[in-house]
Amino acid sequence: MAKLESSFRNMVVVLLVITLVASLSLAAVYNVTKQPIEAARQAKKEKAIKKVLPVFGQLEEEAVLPPTGKDPVVVYKAFNADTLVGYAVETYSDNGFGGRIQLMIGFLPDLSIYNTAVLKHMETPGLGDKMDVEKSNFPVQFERMKAESFPLAVKKDGGAVD
Repeated sequence: MAKLESSFRNMVVVLLVITLVASLSLAAVYNVTKQPIEAARQAKKEKAIKKVLPVFGQLEEEAVLPPTGKDPVVVYKAFNADTLVGYAVETYSDNGFGGRIQLMIGFLPDLSIYNTAVLKHMETPGLGDKMDVEKSNFPVQFERMKAESFPLAVKKDGGAVD
């Protein structure tokens, strides 16, 4: 096979072909993995809803725009035989060290916290990821706390969070 002459035109053509092949490969991988990733994300959300609420039969979903107005917060009302058993609130905080933290928080009808689950975070392993129940007991301290009377600040600042 003859060697191509090293010219600007040939370099541009080779670079264009390489870029085209890489782009098509990335697009193909994206299309193949898009649905399984979305299915896994939805399964994780459903598992979190079941974790943060008592036993329920049906859910009603409602998006609520918070006063800050950034992204909507999703509230799931859980019913068991037409009786309200609680609320699951899919919420977030942009104050994480590694970025946005997405949470699912379950409330009983009296607005006490039933349970919490972390949906997604990018916190430092071994430090910030202790919010996961698999890593520490940090989430347990919120159970059965009344949302309106719970001082949401760390203990050194006079709050109740350890």
